[in-house]
Amino acid sequence: MNITSLISSRKLIAASTIALAAIAVVPTTAAAAEPTAAVSSFSAGTKALTPSETLASTPWKTTSALDAHGDRVALDDPAVSNFVGWAYFKTDGTFTMYNLNNTPKMHGDWSVPADGSSRWIAAKDANGNVLFQRVVPIVQLDKNVFTYRVFPNAADKTVFYDIVHTKTNHVEPGTDGRGPGANGSTAQGNGDYHFNNGNSH
Repeated sequence: MNITSLISSRKLIAASTIALAAIAVVPTTAAAAEPTAAVSSFSAGTKALTPSETLASTPWKTTSALDAHGDRVALDDPAVSNFVGWAYFKTDGTFTMYNLNNTPKMHGDWSVPADGSSRWIAAKDANGNVLFQRVVPIVQLDKNVFTYRVFPNAADKTVFYDIVHTKTNHVEPGTDGRGPGANGSTAQGNGDYHFNNGNSH
């Protein structure tokens, strides 16, 4: 075999090797792309909750309060104690709240705008008369944490308290229904996560 034939044979072998490698890669690439398409399809079909739906998706318990410096404030401190309790925001736009000892606190109507920037409540008496209305800025609202801000003096925005609520499965007092289970869940965010079982405190 002369030198020209040897070079031609090597070129033919190299070309064949490249062609075989290309054929082997194509199915692998196509197969690898398939799960991505499935994940995209699944993601496209999953609807994110609106802020209102998120607030109504679970019962809430007040678990901590922070001052304007980020320091913890005891929940029995007069500056925050009025905001402490169990809260149940219904999808029909009504709410009920209870003290942590399960005694009734207030009930009425609520709403959250589409941008999730604030929460409005109108507390009512037994005859449906409005006792007071309150709008608070929302600091955090996701499936595990609901935090809003209160200002003792509306004219002074430098002094405030963040009231932190966390998801719970505490049954609304006086009902036999159960809220969404939260045991075993983990999440990231501010405040203490209090996933309690049933109506234990």
